Amino acid sequence: MIMSSRTNVGPAAPDLSNLDGSGLQVAVVASQWHDKVMNGLLAGALRGLADAGVDDPVVVRVPGSFELPVACAALAGRFDALVALGVVIRGGTPHFDYVCDAATRGITDVAVRTRTPIGFGVLTCDDDAQALDRAGLEGSHEDKGHEAAQAAVATFTALSAVTASRPTQALRA
Repeated sequence: MIMSSRTNVGPAAPDLSNLDGSGLQVAVVASQWHDKVMNGLLAGALRGLADAGVDDPVVVRVPGSFELPVACAALAGRFDALVALGVVIRGGTPHFDYVCDAATRGITDVAVRTRTPIGFGVLTCDDDAQALDRAGLEGSHEDKGHEAAQAAVATFTALSAVTASRPTQALRA
């Protein structure tokens, strides 16, 4: 069972409860590794977008977190915002470090290069229990899919407000 209306938690979490994402075109790019965790993250992201008034988000599935950046790069020009979801769980080899670094740097590069807000919902965990606790599932303490989706909408909204009020200054890089 998926958590109902789980939002950002903790005393330092921003209050994103009044987002207005109506009319936004958003795509969610989600990896397929760790099916149970990914189902929770994806459900949370879709719930977060619905809570923000985003209708009919597009969902694109890729094999793993390493593939998230190339999918985001292909979609960035076609959508107002993206949400990248994945999970990497530490094993006994350096593979974890390489995948986490590649996904993080790649997604960041796409966001900065294209100026497309990308909600970062890639879990980097030491074990399955940590991932499940952040996946937005029944009994989870956090809902990182929901948080990532709302962060994408909030960032788009913030950037739109700046460019609308000061177009020449906002577009200077």
